Amino acid sequence: MREAVATLSAPQAIGPYSQGIKVGNLVFISGQVGTDPETGALETGGIEIQTRRALKNLEAVVTGAGLELKDVVKVNVYLTDMGDFAAMNAVYREFFESPFPARCCVHVGDLAGDADVEIDAMAVGNPQPK
Repeated sequence: MREAVATLSAPQAIGPYSQGIKVGNLVFISGQVGTDPETGALETGGIEIQTRRALKNLEAVVTGAGLELKDVVKVNVYLTDMGDFAAMNAVYREFFESPFPARCCVHVGDLAGDADVEIDAMAVGNPQPK
């Protein structure tokens, strides 16, 4: 049984997708960029600011599913400039602890809304209703 995850604490979906989907004890979180959920505007000021906002948005969806960041087991990071890898990684460490989720990071030509970073994830746990 699939169940949509929706929270006002993360940017609303702007297309035919859900912020997240729960299937049993799995939660799939859609890609999050550095958009402020209150204003709908992409945060500016560098990769650190966009990464921090994207991870806060991701955390909001995880929490909306009744889980915590420690339940995230797989992360995909998409960067428009691999020169931003070290700065993104430094912010990423603020959100995740050892044992870190499995992860890949790929260079992409462009992201929606001119974002510099997008992050999606998968979490496993016993989702608690919020």
